[in-house]
Formats: sequence, structure tokens, C-alpha cells
Amino acid sequence: EVNLAESGGGLQQTGGSLRLSCAASGFTFDDYAIGWFRQAPGKEREGLSFMGSSDGEIAYANSVKGRFTMSSDNRKNIFYLQMNNLKPEDTAVYYCAADSHIYYTGRYYLDYGMESLGKGTLVIVSS
Repeated sequence: EVNLAESGGGLQQTGGSLRLSCAASGFTFDDYAIGWFRQAPGKEREGLSFMGSSDGEIAYANSVKGRFTMSSDNRKNIFYLQMNNLKPEDTAVYYCAADSHIYYTGRYYLDYGMESLGKGTLVIVSS
């Protein structure tokens, strides 16, 4: 059974940084693609970043490219989202995710989502 648990959310000022963590169990990063989504109040869920596609690239949404960095620790089965230069529009519930289907490009998951999501962690960026 795939289990995903986010941590690291909280309140941060504009321009600040936060690092989200996702503790994963029930699968390995060799076999699954992993990623991050967020959902702001009143808005649709947005794909942010994905790893594990067969092209070997880390895909980022345009809204976070250059500010957010995704990484993983395969030995610990934990992956991260480093968020820098935070803006009020980054306020959202952030979810980590995983998918057993490996596609050529991580950008596929931006459009179609992933199989499994965690319960989310709230990030609030004050102006």
C-alpha cells in the first residue's frame, strides 16, 4: 500500500523559504514517479514538480520554475520541495504524490495528475 505523509508547512513571509518533506512507504523511487501538487482556496489543484519520468528530467510548472526545487533521498524514501522567494499566491495546501506509471516526460503528470496523494500540508505566505 502506498502511503505518503507531508510535513514542513507553516506560515512564512513574502520572500522567505520553506522546505516540505514527504515520507513515502509501500514503494521505491526506482519504480514510481513522484511529485508535488498544491491547491489554493477556490482554485483547482495545480501540478508543481515531478521526478521519475523516463527522460530523467525534473519537470516544473512555469509558476514555480526557478523558485522551487524538488529532490529526493532514495535511501530514506523521502522527497522534498525546497520553496524559495515565496509569494502570497503560493498560499495553498501542498500535496506530495506518486504514480506507478512511468511516462516519458514528467510534464504528463502536470496535465493528468498522479495515482496517490498524501493528506496535504498548509503553506501560508503573508504579504
